[in-house]
Amino acid sequence: MSAPLDVSIAPEMATRVRLGVLVLEGLTVREDEPSLRAEIEAYGRELRERYGQSRSAEVPGAEDARALYKALGLDPTKTRPSNEALLRRVLKGEALYRVNTLVDALNLCSLRFQLPFGLYDLDRVVPPVVLRRGLAGEGYEGIRKGRVNVEARPVLADAEGPFGNPTSDSGRTMITLETRRALVTVYAPATYNASRLEQVLDGTERTLVQA
Repeated sequence: MSAPLDVSIAPEMATRVRLGVLVLEGLTVREDEPSLRAEIEAYGRELRERYGQSRSAEVPGAEDARALYKALGLDPTKTRPSNEALLRRVLKGEALYRVNTLVDALNLCSLRFQLPFGLYDLDRVVPPVVLRRGLAGEGYEGIRKGRVNVEARPVLADAEGPFGNPTSDSGRTMITLETRRALVTVYAPATYNASRLEQVLDGTERTLVQA
């Protein structure tokens, strides 16, 4: 179901981030799946029962994403990792936005593993793909938002330019009901154990292909 994809990391990023990559093929994306929705709601209740109204940074694992952002020169209290933004909503008792089964399943993975992920329609990505610093003036149209500025920030870029980062992704490569192949990225600090990251990728693949 999955195959490797060569995603390079620019030298200035190589000592700061460990990047996990999955390629999923033969996907069927649906608007909603009641069992997935129930699983997400149940996990949200579990988090609230376990941590109550704790600050999101106090939840085990959340510090990994914060450490990554600090290593990348970003203030995680001002530009929040996507996983922490989801976690904050859940701890407040707010429902996560429902998009489609693939996106919703990845949000569940982000909550479970407390790392920021990226999710892209691979047929809208034009190789080669590289994780690098954004160049002067670079940006893209975000999903359900305006322009996302990525100048001097970590960004995934293909032959057509930047399309994603650990905080928000682009409308150009977003997942739709027509998506059949997907590129999944997970961002971890460089100190993150490689075998642990493999476990994250394995768990993510199982969740996404079952969504």
